[in-house]
Amino acid sequence: MHLNFIAETSSDGVVDRSFTVGEVPGVLWSPVSAAPAAPLLLMGHGGGLHKRAPGLVARARQAVVHDGFHVAAIDAPGHGERARSIQDQQWVDAMLRARVEGEPLAPIIAPFNGSLVERAVPEWQTTIDALQSLPEIGADAPIGYSGMTLASAIGISLAVADSRICAAIFGGVFVYDVVLEAARRVTIPIEFLLPWDDEEIDRESGLALFDAFASKDKTLHAFPGSHFRVPVGRIDTRFFARQLGAPALTRPASASTSVEARPAG
Repeated sequence: MHLNFIAETSSDGVVDRSFTVGEVPGVLWSPVSAAPAAPLLLMGHGGGLHKRAPGLVARARQAVVHDGFHVAAIDAPGHGERARSIQDQQWVDAMLRARVEGEPLAPIIAPFNGSLVERAVPEWQTTIDALQSLPEIGADAPIGYSGMTLASAIGISLAVADSRICAAIFGGVFVYDVVLEAARRVTIPIEFLLPWDDEEIDRESGLALFDAFASKDKTLHAFPGSHFRVPVGRIDTRFFARQLGAPALTRPASASTSVEARPAG
């Protein structure tokens, strides 16, 4: 499917291009002068967020400026510029009621995220196809994936479905059988972020998920607090540079102190 650019801006060495692939809206951040076959980093957003969530944009621009990556993000089904289906809205309403009433979220999150994953994985694959058709990216660029909460649920299944994904950062994800089954088939290098004091995602399920990954190269980063905000210092900013082979650029690190991750999955 063809990728259509619909807007472009440039600032501080980063070219920002909005695009569509079919009905899916996305954004591509690139260096002004990218190296040939520069790595492509896919960034997923958390539940309730979108492709231009402030934390995601900050991390994307940092990867462009510091590592020379191309970075792409798309709106998940029912997020950002994409309208929710009636069923999606029912799941969201049920989740919000459960949170207010202190009831377990997992029975709602499992089918909701499962449906989003089934829809989002093919959309990401179509987006990768379209991005690889661009001369500045091409078919040989190594590809990584990064995302918390809902983005992890999607990314774990994407890593299983698409061998073009070479390395990934996951974390803060609701764990259910489908996620565990997918993790057992993930063999690429990963880093896993585990909120240690999360009231909605217990640490035991996170540890079980980390153990389930079949990757020989995997690292666990646990941190105090919940998946609502992940301290930037807990994210290994050099992970993708090491795994994808991008040369590090000598630019000062971002002054940001945390990453937002809305808790809707």
